[in-house]
Amino acid sequence: MAIHLLRDLDQLKKEILLLGAMVEEATHKAILTVVDHRAELAEEVIRGDREVDDREVRVEDECLKVLALHQPVANDLRFVLAVLKVNNDLERVGDLARNIAERGRDLAGLPEKVAVPVEIRTMSERVRRMLRDSLNAVVQSDTELARQVLDGDEEVDELHKRIFTVIKDRIRGHPDQVEGLIQLLSTSRYLERIADLATNVAEDVVFMVQGEVIRHQGH
Repeated sequence: MAIHLLRDLDQLKKEILLLGAMVEEATHKAILTVVDHRAELAEEVIRGDREVDDREVRVEDECLKVLALHQPVANDLRFVLAVLKVNNDLERVGDLARNIAERGRDLAGLPEKVAVPVEIRTMSERVRRMLRDSLNAVVQSDTELARQVLDGDEEVDELHKRIFTVIKDRIRGHPDQVEGLIQLLSTSRYLERIADLATNVAEDVVFMVQGEVIRHQGH
């Protein structure tokens, strides 16, 4: 039975890594729709969200199968529970990537291009790194890398506050661009939420490896 459990846990790891790769790619393309005006990528991200949803359901089913068939304990049980949580967070990242892609598509449809604040570009890079590092932490069971992700969340929050101020000042100076500027503000908010979800994944890694619940404790 132990051999079958190990086989199923290994398959579960492969499934969650595949979902992570899909979500990371969707996030990257969604960001490009906004910061580089790559509107042609928007529909690709939007269509791909259904595949992410399907994959999320498949991973959840695999987790429930492992719990029902093998009744894992200790480290194995924590791994399955962590995968369930990470799975849900990644599906939500996929939804946010779709939302960003929709903002990029809407921006492309405006009669005049709206300049993207440099802070959004910086924020995009930070968020992508947090997401990538959180997924690598899952792969490597690396709590040190996971805690580095936690440390990056505050920087992203500060960037979002700065972007809010920048957008507010731009609206005052360019009221004719208000529609596009609101789309950029929404993009910033979605990026902030992706950073929060990457933080959740990192917290789940700490739980998975050390059995320590650190949510709501401050980092």
